[in-house]
Amino acid sequence: MQKTILITGSTDGIGLETARMLVSLGHKVLVHGRSAAKLAAVEQKLLAIANASGQVESYVADLSVMANVETLAKVVAQKHKELDVLINNAGVYGVVENVTKEGLDTRFAVNTIAPYLLTKRLLPLLGRSGRVINLSSAAQFPVDLQALVGRAELSDGAGYAQSKLAITMWSRSMALSLGEGGPAIIAVNPRSMLGSKMVKEAYGVAGSDLRIGAEILCRAALSGAFAAASGRYFDNDIGQFTSPHPDALDPQKCEALVGTIETILADILK
Repeated sequence: MQKTILITGSTDGIGLETARMLVSLGHKVLVHGRSAAKLAAVEQKLLAIANASGQVESYVADLSVMANVETLAKVVAQKHKELDVLINNAGVYGVVENVTKEGLDTRFAVNTIAPYLLTKRLLPLLGRSGRVINLSSAAQFPVDLQALVGRAELSDGAGYAQSKLAITMWSRSMALSLGEGGPAIIAVNPRSMLGSKMVKEAYGVAGSDLRIGAEILCRAALSGAFAAASGRYFDNDIGQFTSPHPDALDPQKCEALVGTIETILADILK
């Protein structure tokens, strides 16, 4: 059965490779990126694979700006009454501007807060049978809430690792909060040191085959093995579900993190 799947950050890297795989399997893929030109090129390439019009749609949004995230969710909701899967893949490591226009650390804004907001806004479309796949990482470091709200500076590595633990924390928290009334929300480390632009720029290495990461994201989106895995963490470095960083299992720390994100969004979107 054809599924409708939104993938953020799908104009290159793991996101693009995942889109290719899903389109080739016959699914309807909603691709997202910051550049309209890149999106148009990607859409044409994916349509060539699908050999069918209407199987690919493109959406432009800068996820470092929360108002743009709101608009993205509204446009998707206007075009679709249902969404089977949301893959929050977009992420940044090294950035030109460490602070967004809204005063947030850019890594936290794109890697943590934007996917939280997008997920919340699209919950009505996802329903109980949907899935949210959140891109985590083996790099997970305790979150400085002062940095989360933009009041402390972090290095690229620290900002990235903290933002990835943060998305893992809210994934579990939201999953537990929704229970059986919401979609399955699963955090996935697609594999360390894959050959993405991010890895090449951050570490100066070619990295492993991107298809390794794309394959696990497709499995997470489609396989029955992930249907009852809401709130869990899958580590593709070892190929199985496992425990994330201890902070992601700490209810008080997760509550504090989610409360801080909600406060940030209430202030920005008021």
